[in-house]
Amino acid sequence: MRNEGTILIVDDEEDIRLSLRLYLKQFFTNVITEHNPNLIPRLLRQQKPDIILLDMNFRKGDTSGKEGMRWLKKIIELDPEATVIMVTAFGDVNVAVDALKAGAADFVEKPWRNERLLATIHSVFKLSQTNQKVNQLQNQQRVLSQDIDQQYGEIIGESQVMKDIYNTIKKVAQTDANVLILGENGTGKELIARSLHRQSKRNNEVFINVDLGAVPETLFESELFGHKKGSFTDAYEDRVGRFEVASKGTLFLDEIGNLSLPLQAKLLTTIQTKQIMRVGTNQPINIDIRLICATNMPLYEMVSENNFRQDLLYRINTVEIKLPPLRERPEDIPDLANYFLKSYARKYQKPELKFGSGTMKTLQDYTWQGNIRELRHSIERAVILCEGRVLKPDDFLLRPSQGSSEENSVNSYNLDELEKWAIQKAMTKNRGNITKAAAELGITRAALYRRLEKYGL
Repeated sequence: MRNEGTILIVDDEEDIRLSLRLYLKQFFTNVITEHNPNLIPRLLRQQKPDIILLDMNFRKGDTSGKEGMRWLKKIIELDPEATVIMVTAFGDVNVAVDALKAGAADFVEKPWRNERLLATIHSVFKLSQTNQKVNQLQNQQRVLSQDIDQQYGEIIGESQVMKDIYNTIKKVAQTDANVLILGENGTGKELIARSLHRQSKRNNEVFINVDLGAVPETLFESELFGHKKGSFTDAYEDRVGRFEVASKGTLFLDEIGNLSLPLQAKLLTTIQTKQIMRVGTNQPINIDIRLICATNMPLYEMVSENNFRQDLLYRINTVEIKLPPLRERPEDIPDLANYFLKSYARKYQKPELKFGSGTMKTLQDYTWQGNIRELRHSIERAVILCEGRVLKPDDFLLRPSQGSSEENSVNSYNLDELEKWAIQKAMTKNRGNITKAAAELGITRAALYRRLEKYGL
């Protein structure tokens, strides 16, 4: 069975070209020969060969190999991924070594033994195919990462506090400093993390997001560090952890304030040693990540209450970025609202929609407990339900005076409104601690996360 591949033979001796072509046609679907090396650039464009067999000398009496080296460098310049095997009749080891250093995959000597020649070509061909697959996967990963990134859009806001944050991002992004992002739910912490990654030297590598609040404590090590097949029940195969997947790229640990003290200790050890060990093994694996963490929890208060390790806090907050709640930057609401309106009007095929007189002031006066996420969901709901071409204040179903005494009562018996109110109260009372709020509400953490997403909190 022949390999689906193209071999290009460049040699000035006709008998060499003929013998190679006849022999290699038995094993490869396409074998091209050429005596003039000046045609190599055109052949690279037209034929895209998998392997190039390149002679070292093209002039009679020349045994220096300089011309072959010159064309090798030219080929690598034109196509850095090209796979070249050098062919020499004089067994000059020094020239062959120089060729390998210059980018050749291997070399063969004239006269050759067919078995030796074929083994070399097969080996290099497999390597070439593997490299092509790796490049393809890397390109696919890059495109997928860009597509995912685009879903989060750009950071919106021209208030002074946001301009200060942009300036900090610009300064920090090009470094590998650990960054801690603080802010209430819905303020855009992941957006900031992705912006740091996009502007970093690692922007062509992966961005891995881990929601620590959604990782069960019993699976923490498996999820983050990976595991060996058979290391525990249900470990049916080897698994790579998030740290290992993120190596060379950026790892974003969201909701880090929800980690228990034992898990904090394990995370601290990993950050300090820059090594992980898969569950079920004793073999350390080196990791190279840019670490970004985020939380809505009051970490400094938790440190004073011995609920968060001080040494871990110092490790993760080389640079700290604090995102303000939306109520503290109302001047950014028009830009955000218009951005979301344009997006959802296009999505729901209502391009004529616009904000009515007084609507924007209503949005700016409202206390957005769920911050940007709540604003986005409110505009999406208004776009869906609006029957006219103008969005009025009544289209947003905003609860009155969130900051007043009415905050402690509910004026509706709608079950969704009651559930939303209860969740807001539990989150406020427990300072955003998901575990405690879920326990007080009598639901699991996963169920609370689903409801927070549902209500835009």
